[in-house]
This record gives sequence, C-alpha cells and structure tokens, in this order.
Amino acid sequence: MVRSVILRLDGITRQFSRASAPAVNNLSLQLYQGDLLGLLGPSGCGKTTLLRLIAGFEPPDAGTIALADRTVAGSGNWVLPEQRDVGMVFQDYALFPHLTVAKNVAFGLRQRQHKGLRHTTKQVTHLIKAAIAQVGLAGLENRYPHELSGGQQQRVALARALAPQPALVLLDEPLSNLDVQVRLRLRQEIRDVLKATGTSGVFVTHDQEEALSIADQVAVMRNGNLEQFGTPETIYQKPATRFVAEFVTQANVLAAKWNGDRWETEIGCFEGGRQNTEDTRQQPADLMIRQEDLLLEPDEAGVLVIRDRQFLGREHRYYLLCPSGRELYARLPAAKAIPTGTRVNVHITASALQVFPSASVLQL
Repeated sequence: MVRSVILRLDGITRQFSRASAPAVNNLSLQLYQGDLLGLLGPSGCGKTTLLRLIAGFEPPDAGTIALADRTVAGSGNWVLPEQRDVGMVFQDYALFPHLTVAKNVAFGLRQRQHKGLRHTTKQVTHLIKAAIAQVGLAGLENRYPHELSGGQQQRVALARALAPQPALVLLDEPLSNLDVQVRLRLRQEIRDVLKATGTSGVFVTHDQEEALSIADQVAVMRNGNLEQFGTPETIYQKPATRFVAEFVTQANVLAAKWNGDRWETEIGCFEGGRQNTEDTRQQPADLMIRQEDLLLEPDEAGVLVIRDRQFLGREHRYYLLCPSGRELYARLPAAKAIPTGTRVNVHITASALQVFPSASVLQL
C-alpha cells in the first residue's frame, strides 16, 4: 500500500542572528500519514525551533514546509498557524484555569477557516465528548484544571488538540513535567490515542527511551543539524555518527588502533566492527560498544575492576575501571550479580562493535 506524505521539510533553515549559528540548518525529511516522528536531541539542538517552524510560530529563512502536499511556508507562501490544520500540545499544558475540561477542549473548535467549516452546537458537543473519551477522561467534563492531576491535565491538552481532527498534532516535550510513573504510562497512552485516531504526530523530547518507545521515525538533531533519521531500531542498532551512538545508545567509547587483523585497546583486542574499512584502519579510531553488549567474566588477572554496581530491578549496571582510569559501563541481568571489587575481562561479539574515526589523539 502506497502511503501519502503528511509532512515534508526541504532545506529548512532558521537563523536568529548573523552572529550565531543557525538554530535549524538545511534540514530535510518527510513523514508519512499515520506515523509518529520524534525529534530527539540535547537542549539547544534546534528541535523546539523546528517544531515552531512546522506550527507556523516562526518563519523559515530558507526552504519549504508542506503539509499534506500544501506548501505552508517558503516559495512565496505563508499560511497562518490557525490555518495549517495542526493541533498543538504544549509542555506546560496551557489550559485556561477558569474554564472546565469541556470548555478547554471546546476552545480548539472555534473555527477552522482553512477548511471553511463552522460547527453547529450539536457537532461541537459531539466532538468534545469524543475527544474527552479518547483520552480517558469521560465523566470529568465539568472539572477545572486545578481539580485534576498533572497527567489528567496533559490529557485535556491532548484532547483539545485532537478535537478539531487535525491532520497533524505537534507535541512539545509533553511529558517532561510529570512524575516518572505517570510519564511511563502516558507515553504509551499518547501513542495509542494517536494511532487509534489515525493522527500523524511530531513530538519533541530529550529523553532517548521516550523517543524510541513512542516514535515510528526518529530524527536525531545536534547543533541545528539532522544527524540521523530512521526507525528507532535503526537509530539504536546502527548509529550513523559518533554523536548518535553516544547520545542515543549511551555507548562506551574505547580508543583503538588497527594491529594487523584486529583492534587493539587498553582492555584487549577485538575483531570486526561495523564501518571497519581500510580508511578507518589507517588512523586511530574509537570503538563504540553498547552497555548491554559487554559480557563480563570474573578473572583474577583481569584488566578491569568493578568499581561499583547499581541494582536497576531486572538488571545491574556495572561501573568498570580501566587501567587508564577511564570508566566503562555494562548492563547485565540481575540474576548473576558480580561483587564490587572483582577483576573481570570482557567479551564482545564482532557485530556489536561500531568503528568511528577518533575524536582525540590515541594513546595506548
């Protein structure tokens, strides 16, 4: 089945002053109808600016933005935010404290001028009830925001965005103000609601796990640039750059040099590795190894020492001290705990290694 493109960005650039680097730099991507896109990156990477460009709160300095094959910014076109058929969910909920849940949701239905639609009172009532039911708040229509929990307030904000049945919903770090348990529950609920309604979505987050669990596609950003765009599985298993490997997978970094048929490091020699090419072998390199791919074997002559251990429920996270003083991290099932202070060696499968040019001078 051929799916239509709901959002297309071509060469989008936004620079707030000539003295600073672009907040968004020549960024291009496309999102298919019904998919959820996660904009992932550290603070200041440009992800919220990009969301505001899509919403129409900021004009791009270059490039075009198209929603459902309709150019809304660039190439001489500019469509106002309220005419873009886009719903918005803000980080701080932005609910009106003097309005009930039903009236807050109704606010998003006032007019849809770009479609020439004006709802009757009966239609408005139906859409309000449907949106509130979709987010699991049926029966709370007459409550005020201060009478709701943080999670319930965020559901109201989502219902308000969904009530007009927009083509695209934009969410700006919608879960960052919530407690951990509520956040875990709501991120699945948000995905379920958007999928059930067939609504495409773009959400901003700096939480790697959140992006990987909610999104169908992830755009990893850094300093205004798109580092990698792909499925959560591809982003995690095959990071395209050193930054993605470190930020998304929180991988270990090992300085290495090629020694005939294997990589030599301070903790041992290893074969293979992705991006293990003639070019990477000719210069110092960094081996990127995910924490769960380090297998530990107690050995009195081992080169690594377990400095500390954290119990995380299903697993332990080990802090491993290298001869150089660098720390590595390993995650192993909690059933086989290794005591602190134990010397260990590590085993790494060749397919788990990722090779990148060294970011610093190699010293072994």
